[in-house]
Amino acid sequence: MHPEICKIGPLTVYSYGLMLVIGFIVSTLLASAQAKREGIDPDVIFNLCFTVFIFGIIGARIFYVFSNFDYYLHNPLEIIMLQKGGLAWFGGLILGTFSGIFYLRLKKLSVYRIADLLVPFVALAQSIGRIGCFLNGCCYGKESAFGIYSPAFDAVLIPTQLYSSLLLVFIFIFLRFLQTRPHKTGTIFFTYLLLYSSKRFFIEFWRGDSPALAFGLTLFQFISITIFLIAGSGLFFIKTKK
Repeated sequence: MHPEICKIGPLTVYSYGLMLVIGFIVSTLLASAQAKREGIDPDVIFNLCFTVFIFGIIGARIFYVFSNFDYYLHNPLEIIMLQKGGLAWFGGLILGTFSGIFYLRLKKLSVYRIADLLVPFVALAQSIGRIGCFLNGCCYGKESAFGIYSPAFDAVLIPTQLYSSLLLVFIFIFLRFLQTRPHKTGTIFFTYLLLYSSKRFFIEFWRGDSPALAFGLTLFQFISITIFLIAGSGLFFIKTKK
């Protein structure tokens, strides 16, 4: 664990924030290049990515704070301390999606077409971000003899962050492959939701920071099931629509 990368005078470079920025820059540049190949203005994609990134961070933070309300109720100043980690992807998905749809409507662009273009690079950005989670020590796994020692917990923990990162790389590669194949508009977007929700559902069994809500499942597993069903319905509709 290395929550702090280095200090430059009074400025502290935190690993979590650094990985978020790296993920954003790499994914945005790749998405803009892909947009140019598809005949879409790369500047529009860059602005869209920036908008979704900012609102996604806000939504992810709000969702995380509410899901850990008791802690932040007693530590309200830590709500704005993003350097300590604490982002819930589902919150980022909701607010980021709405902000992206609003922007695309203003530009009169197809929401599903642009979503198909972007989501592989979203998965890549998430993969890089998970490395930041590992370095920061958040989103940690349960104790296990087959894990990695965490100084913060003085225990050997399952490296769920690294597993998530690796699986997201596979999702990125698979979605990029789909982009090169003939497909109906919306297919890649719903496939991303299907794969991510499945990944998150099973990873949650190893997470040490997600208490069970009901039937031995966590809040995020119930959300994953919901998104999986929505994505499956979306794919079915696309496949059967003439």
